[in-house]
Amino acid sequence: MSRHPPLRGRTAVITGAARGVGEQLARSLSERGARLALVGLEKSELARVTESLTGEAEHWHADVTDAAAMLRTARLVEERFGTVDVVVANAGVAAGGLFRHSEPDAWRRVIEVNLIGSANTARAFLPALLDSRGYYLQIASLAALAPAPMMTAYCASKAGVESFAHTLRTEVAHHGVEIGVGYLTWTDTDMVRSAEQDSTLRELRSRMRWPANRTYPLAPAVDRLTTGIERRARHVYAQPWLRAAQLVRAALPPAA
Repeated sequence: MSRHPPLRGRTAVITGAARGVGEQLARSLSERGARLALVGLEKSELARVTESLTGEAEHWHADVTDAAAMLRTARLVEERFGTVDVVVANAGVAAGGLFRHSEPDAWRRVIEVNLIGSANTARAFLPALLDSRGYYLQIASLAALAPAPMMTAYCASKAGVESFAHTLRTEVAHHGVEIGVGYLTWTDTDMVRSAEQDSTLRELRSRMRWPANRTYPLAPAVDRLTTGIERRARHVYAQPWLRAAQLVRAALPPAA
């Protein structure tokens, strides 16, 4: 007799769920029996994704940088589903360019969404995860492992969320809550396609070495994230070679 699927009947929250990794991950988790709570800024896109899922799902419009809004959303999700078993802090933005020419507001926005937004997400849903002895997956990046010129805000934010997740793990492990970090490199999403239209980021890509200089398909990356969630893994590598990059991170050159 096969064992009970680990996600069947579980409630999973995904931020940044309207597009890209978040959307595809919602589909993958739904197909494996999870109930989905989708959070993001694009109301119509969130509704589209919610309606297209195979299982039970609902969506909430909220900005992860708004701590009060995230607390309200967490309460509403619990009222709707009764429990929260998995939270994926996926919402993120990117901006490129030399730091000395960057617009302070645009630079700060990357930090606020990627780092502060992840902390707001964890703070809002942690009580529910403590109750369920659940799992929190923080989406990071190759940018957390290797510095990339012309991406100071993005690298700082992703290094920050990686460190945040590892530290949070030490605080909640004895409560039965597991914390994981998901690592991705250039993956075929709207954000990456937009970046490829930017001359600055195209220049950055041209300087990178293989295998970091190519764009990877979305579906296999999300399949690995889904498996990591099922296993409550501490580290999830959406592209397998990132595991090796983790091991030699101290030796990685800039823009590796």
